[in-house]
Amino acid sequence: MKAPKIGLVLSGGGIRGIAHLGVLKAFKDKNIKVNAIAGTSAGAIAGALVANGVDPYEALTVFNETRLIRHLRPAFGSPALLNLETAFTLLHTYIPHNSFEQLTTPLTVTATDFNHGKLVYFHQGELIRKVLASSCIPGVFSPILIDGVLYVDGGVLNNFPIEPLWSDCDFIIGSSCNHLPNITAVRNIKHALERAALLSLNNSMEQKCKKLDILIEPKGLGATSIFDVAKAEEIFWLAYEETLSKIPAIKEKTHFL
Repeated sequence: MKAPKIGLVLSGGGIRGIAHLGVLKAFKDKNIKVNAIAGTSAGAIAGALVANGVDPYEALTVFNETRLIRHLRPAFGSPALLNLETAFTLLHTYIPHNSFEQLTTPLTVTATDFNHGKLVYFHQGELIRKVLASSCIPGVFSPILIDGVLYVDGGVLNNFPIEPLWSDCDFIIGSSCNHLPNITAVRNIKHALERAALLSLNNSMEQKCKKLDILIEPKGLGATSIFDVAKAEEIFWLAYEETLSKIPAIKEKTHFL
């Protein structure tokens, strides 16, 4: 029996995107082979590293030791707080060929064409700037210019890009790091704004989940701030354990395809 082609969708979510590395670590430990990855924002970064053969826990270690935030510089004279392009050198260290075509696992990343207000899927050519463009949260990071077009975070228009996998995969797994717990009160303005943003990002999840074969979504993770770097290790292992609980179902379902 031919092995099914497994696709993996990785959502955006800031530091919560570390969860995707925990998911991929569990897959590696339990011999679940992913044949194609589609990711947005933090999911694009995690996807690019692992698609190039970087061990998921090593990717976490790289983040913890280098503190990606050190590579972000104030974007003076631009309509944002930080310039994400300074992270290029860090990613280039782990993806020196800087090419979609040379990845060991096919990868598609989303970005938002800010000039024309439309969603773009990148899957070929130069890699790193497109991954960074997918991660440019508007107002936080300066847009990235590629071939004369300004790009920002793909999550603006599609935070869970399952679409590139529909036609080419037999079995699709989704990794979402934005599950929101119920609340009884709003703590402050920051809490209200963050929750509203996440509600917007999760708006289409119900419909998209109908197209998934398995969803991995650690409960309540959306309550963690997208910049809470101190929780990186905790997020990783939370997602790892959640994924282990899904492995029997994944193996059972893919066995009959």
